[in-house]
Amino acid sequence: MPTIRAAKVLIMATDGFEQSELLTPLHRLQDAGASVLIAAPHGPQIRGWKDKDWGESVDVDLAISSVDAADFHCLILPGGQMNPDALRTNEDALELIRDFLHCGKIVAAICHAPWLLVEADVVEGRQLTSWRSIKTDIENAGGIWIDREVVVDDSLITSRSPADLDAFMAKIIEEIETHEHLEGDPFRENA
Repeated sequence: MPTIRAAKVLIMATDGFEQSELLTPLHRLQDAGASVLIAAPHGPQIRGWKDKDWGESVDVDLAISSVDAADFHCLILPGGQMNPDALRTNEDALELIRDFLHCGKIVAAICHAPWLLVEADVVEGRQLTSWRSIKTDIENAGGIWIDREVVVDDSLITSRSPADLDAFMAKIIEEIETHEHLEGDPFRENA
């Protein structure tokens, strides 16, 4: 079975991220062998949201403004309501999403995170899903909203909620394993 040891994954978030939607990808990707870094507008830490209150904090590895999409294979955007709402007013965050998609790299967004895709103006004509309350925002931006646990449109992967994390992560790992940016990578190995 292929591993994703050569993969470099970026998780972009800020305070108020849905805790499970950041920590589950972080741990599952690390367990699969990927190198995973956290980017945020500020550091040294950002704080999650869990069960109607503040949750765990995670260390920030990079400022969003310093990230080069060319250095990564995949960008993951956790949801929560506060996190994407704050990031959608951050031009560095929006430009980074555009850069990943323009390079044909994987972008995975869950829950409310597709708000960032709407604001980055990258949903027109694409199929995606999200938390139900932003369905109209997606459709108004020209996206095709589908009520499914995971939706893939080219290099864009979206899911609805923490309940879909297993399917979301399975699809991310599958796409990283087969994505053209890892093809021919001398560090890619079969386990």
